[in-house]
Amino acid sequence: MAQGIGRPDRSARYIATLFVVTALTSTGCKGMVMTQGSTPAASADVQPGPLTEWPLRFRGHNFGIATYALQEYTVVYANRPYSGGPRPAREDVHPNSLNATGAGHIMIRNFPPPALVKWKSRDGTPLEAEVDIGRIFKDELVRYDAPREEISDRTPAINPDIVLEINDRTINVYMRAFLSLKAPRTPGNPHSNFRRDLVLAWSETY
Repeated sequence: MAQGIGRPDRSARYIATLFVVTALTSTGCKGMVMTQGSTPAASADVQPGPLTEWPLRFRGHNFGIATYALQEYTVVYANRPYSGGPRPAREDVHPNSLNATGAGHIMIRNFPPPALVKWKSRDGTPLEAEVDIGRIFKDELVRYDAPREEISDRTPAINPDIVLEINDRTINVYMRAFLSLKAPRTPGNPHSNFRRDLVLAWSETY
């Protein structure tokens, strides 16, 4: 008699357990479907790329030089020497030459010791200067001309060009950063959705 009573109890427990497992499995699958379905919906309108952090800062930079109206020059920055002979005045070369100046020394960590500059001006006067790039950009803020409201909130991490120009007796230091824009600058040209302006940050005449 006890044996007959025990069988229904085991069957009842088995059925109850099976019911609970089935219910949990169904709930889990339903939750998974909702999660998978919601992910594309949440990301469908999001542009790829890192979020822009304000204000725009940089932790490393590229470096290049431009020379005009001088007889000779040497520059040493971040353990790399540059040198050259006579150069014409800026107005005697292509009008876009300065803006097109490259920054061939790339991925320099902020900041090496000052740039050591020695040159002879147009009239042959020997001159020397230490240009402290780290002091000029000590706040590590990116210089740019574009209005903030035009800059995309998905602008990539910035590693700007720093260009040192020697022009006769004057040294100028510029920054050029690549900025993604929310809309193309030229209507109908989707490839114009960026700016790379050369912005003057410091100048000294000797």
